[in-house]
Amino acid sequence: MKPMSEKKEEVVSEALKAEESLRSRWYIMDLDGKLWDLDEFDFQGHDKLRKFSGYEYAKDRTVDRTPPHVNLMRSLELVDYEPASDPGNFRYYPKGRMVKALLEEYVTSMVHKYGGMEVETPLMYSMEHPTLKSYLNRFPARQYTVESDDTPYFLRFAACFGQFLMSHDATISYRNLPMRIYEMTRYSFRREQRGELTGLRRLRAFTMPDVHAFCKNLVQARSEYMRRFKLSQDVLAGIGLEKEDYELALRMVEDFYNENKEFIKGLVQKHGKPVLVEMWKERFAYFILKWDMNFVDALDKASALATDQIDVENGERYDIKYMDEDGTQKHPYILHCSPSGAIERDIYAILEREAMRMKADNGYKPQLPLWLAPTQVRIIPVSHEYVGFADMVRGKFSKVRVDIDNRDETVGKKIRDAEKEWIPYIVVVGEREAGKEKLPVRVRGVKDSQNMSVAEMQEKIHAETEDKPYRPVPVPVYLQERPKFVG
Repeated sequence: MKPMSEKKEEVVSEALKAEESLRSRWYIMDLDGKLWDLDEFDFQGHDKLRKFSGYEYAKDRTVDRTPPHVNLMRSLELVDYEPASDPGNFRYYPKGRMVKALLEEYVTSMVHKYGGMEVETPLMYSMEHPTLKSYLNRFPARQYTVESDDTPYFLRFAACFGQFLMSHDATISYRNLPMRIYEMTRYSFRREQRGELTGLRRLRAFTMPDVHAFCKNLVQARSEYMRRFKLSQDVLAGIGLEKEDYELALRMVEDFYNENKEFIKGLVQKHGKPVLVEMWKERFAYFILKWDMNFVDALDKASALATDQIDVENGERYDIKYMDEDGTQKHPYILHCSPSGAIERDIYAILEREAMRMKADNGYKPQLPLWLAPTQVRIIPVSHEYVGFADMVRGKFSKVRVDIDNRDETVGKKIRDAEKEWIPYIVVVGEREAGKEKLPVRVRGVKDSQNMSVAEMQEKIHAETEDKPYRPVPVPVYLQERPKFVG
C-alpha cells in the first residue's frame, strides 16, 4: 500500500465547502431561553463565553504562538512531537501513555454503564463504495487518502462508517431502540490545515470515543439526546473538567429551533449558564442539531470536547432499517456522540487550565487529577541507608502508584524535582521516621506538612479515586533506574 501522491488534488467534501462559505447567525441564549444578538448580550461574569463567541464568529483557527500546554506536556514527559511523522501525530512516553490509557478506560466504562455495545471496525474504507462516497460529501472534514491495487481508500475520521455498515446488516426491531453502539477509535484521522496544528489542541490523528444511538423517531431521539448530554457532563467532570471549564455551543437549523424551543431551552438549563447559538437558514450537513462543549485556552482559542448530533440523513443513506410496531420497516434517527471528545484534547484541556491557574496565581501548585498522576506518592529516603525502610513503607500500599527517589542527590533537590513533577504526596524518611507509624507528608497545594500513616494516606487516595481505573507506576519504581526521555 502506498500513499497517494501529494500532487493529486485534495479531496474536499461538499459539506466542508458549504461550511467554509456558510453564513451563520450568532446569538447568546440565556437560561430563560431568550436569544440575544452578540452585541446586545451583557457578558459581565461570562468572560470565557465572550472569548468563545468571538473565536467562533471570527472563524480563525490559526495559531501564531506556542500554547502553554506544549511545554508542560514535554516537561512532565507525557507527550512530544514526532518529527518522523506527519505533523499532528505524536509520540507518547510511558507516563503519557498511562494517562491516555486511563482516560480511555474511564470513558469506555462510562459508556458501558450507559448501555453502549462496544465494537471494532476497520481503519480505512474504499472511496469507491457508493454509500461511503455519498457520506464523504456530507461530512465537513478533510481526509487522508491511500492507494492499494489502484483502488483509493480513505482513513476514517470517525467510527460512523463501520458502525453504520454493521447496523445495515443487523436485524433490528423497535424493541431494540434506542440501539447504542460504541467504539474507541485508535485512531481517527483528519487532515487539518497546517496553520491550525499546535500541540494537542488540534491533531491529524486522534483517539475518539464514538457512540451512536439509533432511535425510533424524533421524540425518542430527543429523550436519548438529553440523556447523553448528562452522560457527557458526567464524563467530563470525572476527567476533571467542570462546567466552569467549558462553554456550550448549540448549532441548529432554524426550522428545528422554531419547532423545539422548549427542548433547546432544557439543554441550556442543564448546562446552567448562557450558551452560544449558531443558527442556519438551511441544513448544510446531515444533522439538524449539534451541541459541543468547548474549552477556551490560554491563547483564547476554543476546542470542542464532548459533542452530539441529531442525524436525519444516514439512516436512509446506509439503508439502516428497523421493524416498527405496525409491521413496516423504517429508517431510524441517528445520534452521533463523543462523551469526552478526543482523549488527546482532554489532556490538552487539563494542562492548559493548570497553566492559566498558575498565571493567575503565582502561589498556585499545578496538578493532574489524582487518578491520572503517574506517581501518586513519592518516598524520599534521606540517604541510601533508608532505602530499605522506604521499600517497606511502599510495600504497605495497595493500588496506589508509589515510587522511591533513591538517587544520590540532596533531599532538597529530590523535593524540588518531585514538585516539578507535580507529585501529589511526598514523604521524606530518615532516622526520625524509622519504625514510626505516622510519617510527615507534604500534600500538594497544602501549606503545612501533615502526619499520616500509610493506611490514612491510602484511604484518602482511594476515596478520591475509587470510581476510576487503576494502573501501576508506568516507569521503574526507583528513580535511579529511569531513562530521561526529554532533554
